[in-house]
Amino acid sequence: MPHYMYERLSAQDNSFLVAEDVNSPLHISAVGIYELGQMATRDGGVDIRRFRRFIEARLHEIPRYRQKLMWVPVENRAVWVDDAHFNIDYHIRHTALPRPGGVEELKKLTARITTRVLDRSRPMWEIWVIEGLESDRFAIVSKIHHCMIDGAAGADLAQILNSPSPEVEIPEPRPFIPRPAPSESELFVDLVRRFARMPLATFRGLASLRPDTTNLAEEIETRVRALGDLVGMVLTPSSDTPMNGPLGPHRHIDWLTLPLDDVKAVRRKLDCTVNDVVLATVTGAVRHYLSRRGVDPGGIDFRVSAPVSMRGASDRGKMGNRVSAWILRLPIEQDDPMSWVSGIRETTRELKKSRQALGLEMMMQAAEYAPASLMALGARVASGPINMIVTNVPGPQFPLYTLGAKLLEIQPLVPLLEGTGLGIALFSYDGKLHIGLNAEYELVPDLGTFTTFFAQSFMAIADAAGTSTQTDASAEKPAAEVEVAPCVEVEVTTPEFVPVHAATMALSASVRSEAGGC
Repeated sequence: MPHYMYERLSAQDNSFLVAEDVNSPLHISAVGIYELGQMATRDGGVDIRRFRRFIEARLHEIPRYRQKLMWVPVENRAVWVDDAHFNIDYHIRHTALPRPGGVEELKKLTARITTRVLDRSRPMWEIWVIEGLESDRFAIVSKIHHCMIDGAAGADLAQILNSPSPEVEIPEPRPFIPRPAPSESELFVDLVRRFARMPLATFRGLASLRPDTTNLAEEIETRVRALGDLVGMVLTPSSDTPMNGPLGPHRHIDWLTLPLDDVKAVRRKLDCTVNDVVLATVTGAVRHYLSRRGVDPGGIDFRVSAPVSMRGASDRGKMGNRVSAWILRLPIEQDDPMSWVSGIRETTRELKKSRQALGLEMMMQAAEYAPASLMALGARVASGPINMIVTNVPGPQFPLYTLGAKLLEIQPLVPLLEGTGLGIALFSYDGKLHIGLNAEYELVPDLGTFTTFFAQSFMAIADAAGTSTQTDASAEKPAAEVEVAPCVEVEVTTPEFVPVHAATMALSASVRSEAGGC
């Protein structure tokens, strides 16, 4: 029995490390805006010392937050080991906006914070506490590397670091005793043993399908067909658009909020899923945005990746990634909102029948024994067939608090895939759907315009469906009057979405960038 302790990263987790570079940091971010409440100091700031004690007292529930990476020789695969020099002061940062700070200033600061690559010699997370926000509020910007979590794991984590009650006591932090880490030679010996057991592991993986299906041959045929469909799509890239191209080091971010009940009303009226409504809304926004950029949407094959959670009940609360994805074409050539919905509805029904998401899952299972360099090459090739990622994570439908400070909204920011200039993430919380947009600085310079088109597209669908909505005047401004501004907030009180399948990235390692600096 080895005397050391470590945990091997899955192929999918490791792929996010292999695919990352300095211009495309691969961490997931979120912006939480809170009431000051009990977190306020006498001068109106944030009690950072109390916050730090609170986080430290919860770390025993998140062991990964005190672990760092160690690399296996030859294989270029990482493992998790305890950080013997863990220091919470490095991970919790405190800064401020010039008072009174507005939302636009918060977006710009958040963008600059999130462009910086996380230090791989330390546990790969940061929490930035930002005071000075107007109306007696403060913000918390979190950065967690994608190799640690997917969207569903992030939602679980949010409920560990927050509380459903404003009354919270801070217990004494539990002592942290780091477990011994292996030497490089010990890791190499374990690697040799692992490859020696590979044939048996492959057989067991195939045998595990039998309890889940009444027809093993049919199940294998379905999976092979799904993998073939994925490969075929990779070999037929999507169309180039002004929103797609090489990623630079900077980003714009924006967000809007829609009420959940309104989206559910549209879904019921049109007899479709919430996912269908969301993707139809994206269809309308993309159509109008491309037209504004001088592109005829009628000749564009525009594809999105919609991540699908593969987590079972036994995976709840666990870190790491358990996601696959649908890749689907948006009917942006259609100008009728009902055609957006019907086109998406037909496509998603076919995807469910074909079980397309199994293709990526099989690819990741095979990658457990593939060289990391081959996995990185495959990741870059896999990012070719899509133009955008659209992901949504279900969150709690009740208020959360941090030390008595109420969480008012939480805006998710998804990393960008290589070659994609815009990513859309949705997080449903306390009766609202918060929609975060992360855009490459040069490819989508007028992100505020796209945000407005997004809100208008949903309103067009709702109007066509005959459902009533409430909407902010800023969302009703005609497209011709929309100012082309890189970071314009459009706070919309219109219909609202719920989860488009919990997850974070599609095409596994092909995920590349992050919400970065304005």
